[in-house]
Amino acid sequence: MAWLEKLHHPEDYMKTFLKWGLLGTLMGVLGGLLGAFFHHALHFVTHVRAEHMWLIFLLPLAGLLTVAIYRLPGMKGNKGTNEIIDATLDGHPVSPMVAPSIFMATALTHLFGGSAGREGAALQLGGSIASCIGRGLKLNKKDLVIITMCGMSATFSALFGTPLTAALFPVEVISVGTMHPSALLPCLIASLTGFGIAGLFHVAPTAFTVANIPAADVWTIGKTILLGILCAAVAVLFCSAMHAAGHLYQKYVPNTIVRGAVGGTIVLILTLLVGTQDYNGAGMHMVEAAIAGSVFAGAFLLKILFTAVSLGAGFKGGEIVPVFFVGATFGCIAAPLLGLPATFGAAAGMVAVFCGVVNCPIASFLLSVELFGGQGLILFAVIVATSHLMSGYIGLYHDQRM
Repeated sequence: MAWLEKLHHPEDYMKTFLKWGLLGTLMGVLGGLLGAFFHHALHFVTHVRAEHMWLIFLLPLAGLLTVAIYRLPGMKGNKGTNEIIDATLDGHPVSPMVAPSIFMATALTHLFGGSAGREGAALQLGGSIASCIGRGLKLNKKDLVIITMCGMSATFSALFGTPLTAALFPVEVISVGTMHPSALLPCLIASLTGFGIAGLFHVAPTAFTVANIPAADVWTIGKTILLGILCAAVAVLFCSAMHAAGHLYQKYVPNTIVRGAVGGTIVLILTLLVGTQDYNGAGMHMVEAAIAGSVFAGAFLLKILFTAVSLGAGFKGGEIVPVFFVGATFGCIAAPLLGLPATFGAAAGMVAVFCGVVNCPIASFLLSVELFGGQGLILFAVIVATSHLMSGYIGLYHDQRM
């Protein structure tokens, strides 16, 4: 029978299963340990900054030091998360200096008040460690790609506590419109293992309670589609601001060391002008405020500005949490204008803008399930799909294949 002929050499399937079970578990353990340590390190430096608000005045120095770290051997031309995407696309090696560099640079950014996240840094941490291990094990090009994805999944899951999203995100983000099904099981094993290891070190998963999720009737779905269109526009604005800031810095401040100091100075001036440090650091407290239903109307625009100025200058840490900040605060303000609850708008805006920025609709939908408990699935699916379509081919990661 034809279908039986396809099952030749079943021992090969078992060997592959065992191989990736072991490699996925290995990367999950390492990623979980690294993610837990990274989480507690960032929590510590953020607490120090909150206790010593004057540290913001050292932000220009922090920018200079951050850029100097990336002058280390093997770091020339590093493109951040795009570097890891390149590695998973083409299987090329990642410098072993990426992990310590992104760790130190992200800690500096959070300590002194640059506007940046942490999950983007986690992807680089896990991906770089996995790439080095893969080369040490002399894996072939295809297997090197898969183990790099496993490292990304493990650290993302450990740091943010969303194992299903973390398992699918690397598989989906690399090539928009196509996936790597052979990486699904290894990434899931790595993600679940990393999640479990991080829990042993008291890293609590991120989750929110959303009040007033409306019923999915025809009118509500229509309003949700409108909100999704607006969120797509915000996603395009965020990506455009990020890309424009980098180009402007390169044009007017060509020296990268000076660029870091200039960027730190601009963020310092912006902080003094707005009179609060709500827009410095990652800003998860503002996400919580938005989901509670109360934020400043222009908060999302200020966070876009702070993040573009910070990351464009060379500060490190990633863009994902700032994207959550922007989406949640925008959704909280825009939803009531469409007749939707502000709390639901914040949650929906959070995943919709994330989807528009990273071009990962399935991972974004899973994120809504893991963050908000699985309520309002139809509405979250509608807004994610709408944002994905209406944001077009623009994206945060310019090395992503479309």
